Amino acid sequence: MAGHSHAKNVMHQKSKSEAKRSKIFAKLAREIIVSAKSGMPDPAHNPRLRAAIQDARKNNMPNDRIQRAIKSAQPGSADNVNYDEVRYEGYGPGGTAFIVEALSDNRNRTAAELRAIFSKNGGAIGEAGSVAFMFTRLGELVFPAKAGTADEVLEAAIEAGADDAESDEEAHVITCSVEDFGAVRAVLEEKFGEADSAKLTWYAKNEIEAVGDAAQSIMKFIDALEDNDDVQNVFNNVKLDELEM
Repeated sequence: MAGHSHAKNVMHQKSKSEAKRSKIFAKLAREIIVSAKSGMPDPAHNPRLRAAIQDARKNNMPNDRIQRAIKSAQPGSADNVNYDEVRYEGYGPGGTAFIVEALSDNRNRTAAELRAIFSKNGGAIGEAGSVAFMFTRLGELVFPAKAGTADEVLEAAIEAGADDAESDEEAHVITCSVEDFGAVRAVLEEKFGEADSAKLTWYAKNEIEAVGDAAQSIMKFIDALEDNDDVQNVFNNVKLDELEM
């Protein structure tokens, strides 16, 4: 019986893993579709699409799935679906601030589902702008550590018009204004090669530390948000290093 039970457990874990991978691929495909519709379907001339494809490849998304998503964004495609970019703001457990970005083909459904997730976890969705003032919208570029020394990257970043660059043993993270993002990216990728990540993000102005039960509640809330099919990104003002379990 022990062997049989173990086999069932392995099958269950594999099923959960495959389901999680399928959900990730579906989210990546949505971003590719929206990116392809936002400009040219050629990644060489569409920075957002290029970043979406790069992210998909980093997550081992099959190339045929990537190409299918690009094709489905074209007018006349039988698989063409329109997704709206929607942002939700609100408070999570313990008064923590959250910004949730979603791609939805049904705004009413998405709003209802997220409102329920917030409510079940001791939070509440607020009006637009209710927590955004606690964050700064920035462009963020991440290059591998091998791209250059910390001094070289910082100097190049500042010359390109970026606000800051932080480096560690694994990567260089450059931040800049949303308005300068495209220009900064072009200059730095010309010098250091394609960035590992290039996106617009939300940085909390002040972070809240969470430990023990509070940290567990927040992690449960984040997991619930990220498990939603429409949710693409979740930002918060919680000190994440305190949440690692």
